[in-house]
Amino acid sequence: MPPIGQREQGEGGVAPRPMTGPDRRNIFKSILAIGTGIVAAKAASPARAETASPKVVYHLADLEKVAFVLGNIRNHIAGMGGPDKVRIALVVHGPALKAFRGGTPNLATKSDVADASAAGVELHACRHTMEAQKLTLGDLLPGFAVAEKGAVVKLAELQGQGWAYLRP
Repeated sequence: MPPIGQREQGEGGVAPRPMTGPDRRNIFKSILAIGTGIVAAKAASPARAETASPKVVYHLADLEKVAFVLGNIRNHIAGMGGPDKVRIALVVHGPALKAFRGGTPNLATKSDVADASAAGVELHACRHTMEAQKLTLGDLLPGFAVAEKGAVVKLAELQGQGWAYLRP
């Protein structure tokens, strides 16, 4: 045993150095820096796939595009693997709303709207267009809700909630 105040020599004639206060702080700082780096790396890494279904809102104002858009919605649901794999909303205003009247003779439109509604597609009719065309909710095909603030406001609200916007 060496005298007090002296260290015992190790291999190669070098005495091990005792850990001092500043050395302990450096170890603590290093561990803290590593931990912070790991947290920052996880935050910067690409987000993992969400378990929630993607949300898509279709904007329809053109009467001549009604069948096309309803077909897009049907294909979109099928392409995603079914209605439980995607959330879809349809916001209708302008001349296109005429195609969704309950008394429409177009059986394909009636069928497509019924199928979309059964698949969980949210159907929104613009209040302003309804007033201009003198329509009530009862005049429209089943499944519609009124976009009380108007179609463009509804579209903006949905986009603000993370819905992807499509206007075919």
